[in-house]
Amino acid sequence: MNQWDPITVQELHLDIHTHTIASGHAYGTIREMAAAAQEKHLELLGISEHGPSIPGTCDPIYFRNLGVIPRNLYGVKMMFGCEINVLNDGTLSLDQREIDLLDYGICGIHTLCYHDEGREGNTDHLISCMRNDKVHFVSHPDDDHTPLNYERLVAAAREYHVALEVNNSSLLKQQARWNCVANYHEMLKLCAAIQVPVIVSSDAHDPSFVGRFDEAVQLLNEMQFDRRLILNESVDRFRQFIGADR
Repeated sequence: MNQWDPITVQELHLDIHTHTIASGHAYGTIREMAAAAQEKHLELLGISEHGPSIPGTCDPIYFRNLGVIPRNLYGVKMMFGCEINVLNDGTLSLDQREIDLLDYGICGIHTLCYHDEGREGNTDHLISCMRNDKVHFVSHPDDDHTPLNYERLVAAAREYHVALEVNNSSLLKQQARWNCVANYHEMLKLCAAIQVPVIVSSDAHDPSFVGRFDEAVQLLNEMQFDRRLILNESVDRFRQFIGADR
């Protein structure tokens, strides 16, 4: 049996779920977020503004003009995605013409624009959105305000080549995210069992939280989670996972 090898925050080289002022309820510019990533010695930063249906977020035209932004800021590689809302009809809140322009898509349930349909209904809608070829990640699948069937979710992640997120922000606000620690334990055990990768994210809405992974790393190490399934460990592995080198 191979000896388990813990991972450290310093060995996570990218943060791809972050928000700027364009999301309407975040507080840093792209350059401020990039400068914070450089200070944290991150190699890659992903900006993934909230998609339509979240109050105050950017207009879809924002995602059509991402090509004007430099792909290297302060020595940090930059990528641009979107955290797209799962809607109650099982569709994504951003049109495909904008989705096709993203480096990657993250889909997630937000109660600001989604009402709970029970464990199986919520899972059905999330899996429906995971089938989109540009969706490579699921954000914060951890909150029993909208419970999920984790056996089905993890199996679908494997089938559709999607990584599930361990969201550091959720772990910092556990009172607001019902049963998130227990849910992560269940999800991560299933991921380990069938070799489904995960992505660790800060979900930063302010530059001070970019690259903050401490709570997530503690949880992963407590579970002795296989570091080979953590995409943040290698920029090359991350890029290969989303097909960025094709």
